[in-house]
Amino acid sequence: METPILQFGTSRFLQAHADLFVGEAMKTGAALGPITVVQTTDSRERSGRLAALAAPGGFPVHIKGKKDGRVIDEVIRVESVRRALSALGQWDDVETIFAGEAKVVICNTADRGYDIAHEAGAMPDGVPASFPGKLTKLLFARFRETGETLTILPAELVPQNGERLRDIVATLAAAWRLEDAFLDWLDARAVFCNTLVDRIVSEPLEPAGAVAEPYALWAIQSRPGQVLPCRHPDIVVAPDIGRYEQLKLFILNLGHTFLAERWRTAELDRDMTVKSLLARPEMRAALERLYAEEVVPGFALMGMEDAAKTYVRQTIERFDNPFLAHRLVDIVDNHAEKIRRRMGGFLAWSGAGAPCLRQILDKAA
Repeated sequence: METPILQFGTSRFLQAHADLFVGEAMKTGAALGPITVVQTTDSRERSGRLAALAAPGGFPVHIKGKKDGRVIDEVIRVESVRRALSALGQWDDVETIFAGEAKVVICNTADRGYDIAHEAGAMPDGVPASFPGKLTKLLFARFRETGETLTILPAELVPQNGERLRDIVATLAAAWRLEDAFLDWLDARAVFCNTLVDRIVSEPLEPAGAVAEPYALWAIQSRPGQVLPCRHPDIVVAPDIGRYEQLKLFILNLGHTFLAERWRTAELDRDMTVKSLLARPEMRAALERLYAEEVVPGFALMGMEDAAKTYVRQTIERFDNPFLAHRLVDIVDNHAEKIRRRMGGFLAWSGAGAPCLRQILDKAA
């Protein structure tokens, strides 16, 4: 059984996004084929999830919310994952699939997934500590084994994530003194694509599966030689995806981080959700004021005022989804990094004054 799609990460987001897209496309013959999922950490919690992802019959994704004015409440069985491996326990199998079988690699390794602080010296004989280290070693194996072109689609919420990941891989390859021909191959045959993913996935289901909103987007920057995992109505391929990226990162994600900061500072109930927080008039007013007085003016400076106003309206509607229990305790994970990336990134991009955002950023420094 060949799996032309190799996915690093077992998150509920990927289950309700890429895995679901490929599963739906497989039903109409519009996908490359099934997926092998790789767990990149040694988390015991996620090892239980790993086995369930590839179980016969798939796993459920519960879509709940409104779309085009009508209520959506349906459960979809996702059957795109055919194999599930642990990078730490089954590295040889992962390397074999990566080197010869995969055509597309998808990854989502969380907010600090590109950290290579623990990679030093030569390429390790065993499994590298970081995800970029693992990817570099696997790409080197493919270069040595088949040398075939490979498309890499990062799903991390990092601006220009494909370019960023490619630069990190090249940095590691140079630090590990890998041969120059490998660097040439990376330039010619490893197709790193910038992407933007957008869907609120509020809850995990056990042992695998998720609850998600109807809205979904996978924006992929077009690149020569790229191969897509599937065709799907919610996939957009465009020469420039910066607009999608800026709207999502600096409105929806920034709004989530702002609400998490208010929730954390006020020491509110641990199980509070985005919807229940916004039911408090002072919290809703604070978010709406932030959008109106700091965020939209920043987009206006970049010539995107109308698009920002439209996306703000859509975002608040999505936050108000009565079917999702999106807990603030989940959103606040890696909070300082999210403040830096979302609020600091917005200030650097727009040049806006934004005193409230600046205060939060300075406090987190």
